[in-house]
Amino acid sequence: MGALLQMIVKEFLQLRQDRKIIPALIIGPLAQLLALGYAANLDVTHVPLLVVDRDHSVASRALIERFDASGYFEIKGSVETADQAEPWLVEGRAQVVLIIPEGYGNDLAAHRSPNLQVLADGTDANSAVVGLGYASRIIAEMGGTLQQTRLDASNRRRAEEARRTGSPPVRPPVVGRIELIPRIFYNPDLKTRWFYVPAVLAMVLMLVTMMLPSMAVVREKEIGTLEQISVTPLRPWQLILGKLTPFAIIGMLDSLVIVMLAQAVFGVPLRGSLFLLMCLTLLFLLNTLGLGLLASTMVGTQQQAMMFSTFVLMVPMIYLSGLIFPIENMPWLFQVGSLGIPVRYYAIILRGIFLKGSGLEVLWPEALTLALTGLAWLTFASARFRKRLD
Repeated sequence: MGALLQMIVKEFLQLRQDRKIIPALIIGPLAQLLALGYAANLDVTHVPLLVVDRDHSVASRALIERFDASGYFEIKGSVETADQAEPWLVEGRAQVVLIIPEGYGNDLAAHRSPNLQVLADGTDANSAVVGLGYASRIIAEMGGTLQQTRLDASNRRRAEEARRTGSPPVRPPVVGRIELIPRIFYNPDLKTRWFYVPAVLAMVLMLVTMMLPSMAVVREKEIGTLEQISVTPLRPWQLILGKLTPFAIIGMLDSLVIVMLAQAVFGVPLRGSLFLLMCLTLLFLLNTLGLGLLASTMVGTQQQAMMFSTFVLMVPMIYLSGLIFPIENMPWLFQVGSLGIPVRYYAIILRGIFLKGSGLEVLWPEALTLALTGLAWLTFASARFRKRLD
């Protein structure tokens, strides 16, 4: 144990002298958290709206005011014809166009159903879908209000007619009504920030415990110190554990910092156990450290280690893990391939503990998978590393 501790201290001293790794260990995690926390936000509000009011009636102005007061749209201007709206969409000055046809007010007054048209810029599919949903909701709510107003007016006429003739009032037929009462669990405001910020923790751990260890090991190969260490009385397992332990400690410290900032800065709740999160994070580190060590055995320079870790390991793992894109929407072949990606299971753990307050009785399949795959990757990488030393 004394030799192992000396190896760990040596690694920390070497990290302190490396001016390239220190910014990546400290500034990198904070930059990723702030960038993803503030920039990766799919909540759509204040959608730029262009109005084509060809009716110019009290009813059309009431509809426009309803859109403006909803908080979902921001009226950028108005034109007279639908043909004049296309340049607004092309130039990006508007994402949604509301077209109110002539006779809209007269149709409402005559109890007819007028037709409205909403155009949306489909180049941004998410904003287009959400904007159309907002517009449909506003129009449906206004239609329901008008229908209720007509019903109340009809009831009043029936009551007045009954008083005038002295006959009992005729009750209108009761029409069955289905009412939907939605309730959203765990993220009631549907904040995308709550979905993406926990993903930063997985990305930071991959950076700190997969890419940087591979570069650090390869750097020692380049300068020749790895061969010097290999002829010391250190056993191979002491050498491997001594080189990986500092990055594991730094990864755990970064995890605590990100958890605190996620709660304090972005308001992401931590409903589960912090101790359980840290314990399962250690299982995830077995995978990332093993993959980082494996990458160091397959390349010869630091640049190759960085490229291999980034484009062969990190990018596919991020895309196929469910951190950003839903796995259910992927082709069947990619869904099967994602079963071998450790980040897939860690993403479930992160969102389960952060948002749902899940415990080990729920997350044990993911924990067991991470433990088995982590031991497998670390064993395979260690075997290759020892072979390279020999």
